[in-house]
Amino acid sequence: MGILSGKNVLLGVTAGIAAYKSALIVRLFIKEGANVRVVMTPAAKDFVTPLTLSTLSKNEVYSSFTNEDDENAQWNNHVELALWADLFLIAPATANTLSKMAHGTSDNLLLAVYLSAKCPVYYAPAMDLDMYQHPSTKATFDTLESYGNIQIPAEHGELASGLSGQGRMAEPETILKFIERDLAKGLPLKNSRVLITAGPTYEAIDPVRFIGNHSSGKMGYALAEEAANLGAEVILVSGPVSISISNNTIKLVKVSSAAEMHEEVHRFFDTCNIAILSAAVADYRPVEVASEKIKKQNTELLLKLEKTEDILASLGKIKKDRFLVGFALETENELENAKTKLKKKNLDLIVLNSLKDKGAGFKKDTNKVTLIDKDNKVYPFTVKPKTEVARDIFQFIIDKLHA
Repeated sequence: MGILSGKNVLLGVTAGIAAYKSALIVRLFIKEGANVRVVMTPAAKDFVTPLTLSTLSKNEVYSSFTNEDDENAQWNNHVELALWADLFLIAPATANTLSKMAHGTSDNLLLAVYLSAKCPVYYAPAMDLDMYQHPSTKATFDTLESYGNIQIPAEHGELASGLSGQGRMAEPETILKFIERDLAKGLPLKNSRVLITAGPTYEAIDPVRFIGNHSSGKMGYALAEEAANLGAEVILVSGPVSISISNNTIKLVKVSSAAEMHEEVHRFFDTCNIAILSAAVADYRPVEVASEKIKKQNTELLLKLEKTEDILASLGKIKKDRFLVGFALETENELENAKTKLKKKNLDLIVLNSLKDKGAGFKKDTNKVTLIDKDNKVYPFTVKPKTEVARDIFQFIIDKLHA
């Protein structure tokens, strides 16, 4: 899933033959992880049934201010629908509806919702070629553009009249790609490449045993999803975890050991703008790895350990103008230790959390962090879901980059 994942999409369907394509539009939005509601003009129900669209969207379809079959039903609040939406797409948009939109006419629920919308409004015209080229239609397009509405241009092709020319509604896949590209334009991390590490590393003792830690990878994966939602190209280098990514634009690189993570991080670091190392990398690994499973024979097993590569420090030496972020999980002298790590490893930002804080630490869905910048300024945050913590971290980074 990509930029539309989690977005609230309101689809307006008007009375044109292209309304049959609205079912596919709903399906494509759902496939991308969006939440979809549909509002129809009353006449649009002659072309596609509300049952079809409600089944696909898994939501009630709205076409009037009240349910005429239930005298006790509450009214359909057009303001509430408009405020719910992150974007409003009207497809197909007939010449009749577009003219009413341009002139502020509000004689049905769809138009009332449009006049209440605060979100971006997209429309995909659908009409015969002579209607499409008529001066009044062109004047309507100009007026709607002046209001900030965004047109998804009609395509050339065979029309319902049997003629061929421009006026055919853009295909559902084209509409989806148009909206994705348009939304990406305003994203603060568009044209940025972000490298993120997540999860633990496993350092082998023998073919079946390893040294590891309790990291779940949840924080790193939340950071990767947030970076992608902000328009970045994301590379996620992940140790062994049981979670998955939902945004298919994220490049996932799976590793197991600290050495593998070191290699992959350095492979991508030169081409990134921001690097956030949230993985819990093992500090030590066995000097020797047994080729066969070690049998339980003695009462003691002695392992000789050596230090693993310090990935964060190695990046700090070569970071140049890249924004480098590290994590510090501490149990004592938290601020002092985090500030020392920040300076020693040449970081721009360090994210401190303490195992002593309720709601922070491994395997939890929440975290409590304190951000410390390279000027040693401290910014504490309250306990929040890790998805919100990821937003706070990226908002901080974006503010710093544009300061």
